Amino acid sequence: MTSMLAEADAESPDYGQDAVPDFDRAFRADVLAGLSSPQKAVPARWFYDRLGSELFEEITRLPEYYPTRVETALLDRIGGDVAALVGAGRAVVEFGSGSSFKTPRLLQAIAPAAYVPIDISGEFLRQSADDLASGFPGLPVLPIEADFMHPVRLPGSVGGLPKLGFFPGSTIGNLVPRTAVDLLRGMIGTLGENAMLLIGMDRVKGEDVLVPAYDDAAGVTARFNLNLLTRINRELDGDMPLDAFRHSARWNDLWARIEMHIEAVRDVAFTVAGRQFRMAAGETIHSENSHKYDARSARTLLVAGGWTPVREWTDPDGMFALILAEARPEPTAP
Repeated sequence: MTSMLAEADAESPDYGQDAVPDFDRAFRADVLAGLSSPQKAVPARWFYDRLGSELFEEITRLPEYYPTRVETALLDRIGGDVAALVGAGRAVVEFGSGSSFKTPRLLQAIAPAAYVPIDISGEFLRQSADDLASGFPGLPVLPIEADFMHPVRLPGSVGGLPKLGFFPGSTIGNLVPRTAVDLLRGMIGTLGENAMLLIGMDRVKGEDVLVPAYDDAAGVTARFNLNLLTRINRELDGDMPLDAFRHSARWNDLWARIEMHIEAVRDVAFTVAGRQFRMAAGETIHSENSHKYDARSARTLLVAGGWTPVREWTDPDGMFALILAEARPEPTAP
């Protein structure tokens, strides 16, 4: 099955670098476009209202969900290497910062001049920024509520500083490759040429490990997925019956990704923002992808996005990778 997420992203309003994003309008546009598509889909970034952000943090602590603990241990191990390669005095710009749980490990290792977290969930962002600032007195912490899928104007106080983008958690895997390349190029627009980027990418592995990570025994991921319907009902005057849907996670080997879907368990009709929709039993709303990359495909993706890999680290079992890359000017010849 191919994903409609890229097409849904294309329907989103283009805020540009200087515009103030209207998240309510963008959410409405994405949901209505996605529900009108042959394969219904809603971009994964809309998971993250307050409850969605809290549920995701709960997911990261589940025994089945390996990426957070593996990446955290990896960050602890490679901090000195990263510091030697990036140098002190950079502004660290984190894309989709969430709780900034992993960030202190990076900040402690590299002695930055400022920290700029960017996230779409404003209330959660500000609380997380306050919590982190209390642990780093003297470090400017400058949160920005924004959709990082588009270039973001950074605070003037960090304009002259060298930049290190930080994109952990394999969030890049949520995007189909075309959209991932667009995002990576947009990051250069935010950070500037000669910036560096430390990015996490999850490795391909067996279904016996991957599927439980996205369909845990406690049902937390199911609650996270289905909370999207609650948000649609609350913010878009929807009447989607929650008992008519269930969480579904599946491995798509062709695309090397886990897919999350919201599946109708019976024929259902509902209204969202004044528009009527129908779904047959078994029909789904495609809500998230999590692409997995081997070493070669990870490097290819970065290069396509304008980033030249500098160094790569993996855990002893090869489950997860952190890659440091640099935004070098494009060559004039192949």
